[in-house]
Amino acid sequence: MNGGSPTVRKAVIPAAGLGTRFLPATKATPKEMLPVVDKPAIQYVVEEAVAAGLEDVLFITGRSKRPLEDHFDRNFELEQVLRDKGDAERLKSVTESSDLARIHYVRQGNPLGLGHAVLMAESHVGNEPFAVLLGDDLIDPRDPVLSEMAAIRDRFGGSVICLMQVPIETISLYGCPAIKATESSDVVTVTDLVEKPDVASAPSDYAVIGRYLLDPAVFDVLKTTAPGRGGEIQLTDALRTLAAMPTSEGGGVHGFVFHGRRYDTGDRLAYLQAVITLASERDDLGPALREWLAAFVAGA
Repeated sequence: MNGGSPTVRKAVIPAAGLGTRFLPATKATPKEMLPVVDKPAIQYVVEEAVAAGLEDVLFITGRSKRPLEDHFDRNFELEQVLRDKGDAERLKSVTESSDLARIHYVRQGNPLGLGHAVLMAESHVGNEPFAVLLGDDLIDPRDPVLSEMAAIRDRFGGSVICLMQVPIETISLYGCPAIKATESSDVVTVTDLVEKPDVASAPSDYAVIGRYLLDPAVFDVLKTTAPGRGGEIQLTDALRTLAAMPTSEGGGVHGFVFHGRRYDTGDRLAYLQAVITLASERDDLGPALREWLAAFVAGA
């Protein structure tokens, strides 16, 4: 299918979760809006999509997500205050989020799982391949994922998921694939998938992380996917079905083995590590922060 696959143009970002791991901070603030240094986590995800050429972004939202919508909208009063002050730098920082992409919203009335959230995108996506980006995973812009995944889809067809090798004792936190090698060291064929297996039954030590390029055939599969783990419609279960289908019917699943920098904002400790890592690499904050950290650790 090299050169024959339709271009991926649309990104879907599920953002209907309750963020219970960050309570009470997320009682009234969407977890996607928690700051990573000085930008909300979700803005990094949208910027990643746009950098890969996906300028049509659909958020799947739920209750209490109005601040997310406001962030990607214009704030004329604030902009005028900054303009009157001559504060061009901050003015640019507050307008860039509203100028990033064509952003749309669909409400997920019932939180029935990631698979259900993806299915909510069907009317917007139509019959074309699309990307799904989960907000808990931030990918360093120096290590692009989506362009690599698009190249794999062009080569093999079907759907492509992003994989990382993880310590086997942590595999129960992730979806986990059974794989076969291809001639490329960073591309594998996915033959089966299990959602959050225990260590003894895990088919590999590869974890599915939150980047997917999906064939539109996934929508029909999701419509017939029964609730799985946790009583939710699992995207993992739909991908398992796709993996067994022929490519001519939109099936087939391959994995891109990612070795780059990924920051987890879905766990409290990992979130703090992400903030410190990204801040320490910035020219404006890094030198002073690294100096303070060294002194803090030395005095601990």
